[in-house]
Amino acid sequence: MQVDIFDFELDRDLIAKEPANPRDTSRLLDLSVEDRIADRRFFELPDLLQKGDVLVFNDTKVIPARLYGARGEAKVEVTLYRPLDGQSWHSFIKNAKRLHIGDEIKFYTDEISVEQSDFNAEVIQKNGEEGVLIRFNSPADILAEKLKQYGLMPLPPYIKRDKPTAGGIWDKYNDKENYQTIYARYEGAVAAPTAGLHFTKKVFEALDKKGVEKVFVTLHVGAGTFLPVKTEDTKDHKMHAEYGEITMQACEVINRAKREGRRIIAVGTTSLRLLESAADEKGVLHPFEGSTDIFITPGYKFKMIDMIITNFHLPKSTLFMLICAIAGIDRMKKAYQHAIEKKYRFYSYGDSSIIKCVNKI
Repeated sequence: MQVDIFDFELDRDLIAKEPANPRDTSRLLDLSVEDRIADRRFFELPDLLQKGDVLVFNDTKVIPARLYGARGEAKVEVTLYRPLDGQSWHSFIKNAKRLHIGDEIKFYTDEISVEQSDFNAEVIQKNGEEGVLIRFNSPADILAEKLKQYGLMPLPPYIKRDKPTAGGIWDKYNDKENYQTIYARYEGAVAAPTAGLHFTKKVFEALDKKGVEKVFVTLHVGAGTFLPVKTEDTKDHKMHAEYGEITMQACEVINRAKREGRRIIAVGTTSLRLLESAADEKGVLHPFEGSTDIFITPGYKFKMIDMIITNFHLPKSTLFMLICAIAGIDRMKKAYQHAIEKKYRFYSYGDSSIIKCVNKI
């Protein structure tokens, strides 16, 4: 399938730089009924759901995986995206051409200069589009604390932030709080499951009152989710693998709901991809622990979900292809055109939508 099919024009002014405040006041494009488009607010979500519905959340926790460092006079920006072991990480590095195998990168903050820093990494391999493999000087049990001290949230490239400077505020946009769901539990993601950013304690309480069931799975989202599709045909695109887990208990809740004819609603494309990776051809969910590189495009028949809650995605991205698979290309292009005309806020910090799945087994 040609990638250009999934292209559309978007004014950069519609790209959200910060989340709505409060989070649940973000807008919600309602596509929960097949032949209808309605404009709502996210706090209205419980009104759209039924008693017995099951919401499936991704409880991964984003680590502060963006680091600023220097090799001599050369400044670099490092974004970790996949661990190799407790000390070594695959990373994307701005100005990587200035680095050589064996070079030491010393990391700094607005308060800790390069000269004062005790946190560094060695360049182990340079792998072209796969980035750079680096090995930290801190063992695994200390590395997590070092990342909290030196790191920033790994925001996608379309959210612009000023580079930190001496004497500045290291996290002046409060991204360490904003770019994390309220239910985040297991550390390991280097990108947020952004569909969940709209949920608040107030919305959770309303869902409980409505009788909506909540289930949690874990998919550690990788930075590969930001990478554009560079091929002309979808069949030539290679997805980055991501690690996920689904417990037996989660499977039992979801499988019971399906047997009883209750609706399964994925909160985000990450939850959806993990569910589809762990389901068999009859639509039965099984415990899962491992990596998935599932790539869903139109023509796919969904085994697990009835609806999805998701943000607005980039043109020609794998995520826009996925929601076109859920509801149809024409339906989603018309919906996105409506959202653009109504000036919805797009991408990670942007508004939300709820979409009925019409392509199921």
